[in-house]
Amino acid sequence: MKTIILFSMFFLHIVDDYYLQGILAKFKQKSWWKENAPKELYKHDFVIALMEHAFSWSFMVHIPIMIYTLYFNLPSTFLCVSILLNLVIHALIDHIKANKLKINLTTDQMLHFIQIIVTFFVYFSL
Repeated sequence: MKTIILFSMFFLHIVDDYYLQGILAKFKQKSWWKENAPKELYKHDFVIALMEHAFSWSFMVHIPIMIYTLYFNLPSTFLCVSILLNLVIHALIDHIKANKLKINLTTDQMLHFIQIIVTFFVYFSL
């Protein structure tokens, strides 16, 4: 069962990061706002797009763990903390790729896979 949970987390990562991200993929880039909405008012709007996508991703990859937690009636406190922590990490990784231009897509995806693996092992080692 745990292997299915891990594979489901990887699958849901792909679904959210590639298929569901939509317009947020552009909106999380500072350069998009500079080119399309150059007013000072919109200078930091990329941050909300980063956070919205990161929340979507974090929630999505936690769905298999949520189901497991509900099914076995386990406490959900750690789950909530894990979702929020993964949100922050995902947003930082995406910011480094999309705005700092310090990593490429391959590194970005490897870091997200590591996030999933660490989350999985931390959750199931409790």
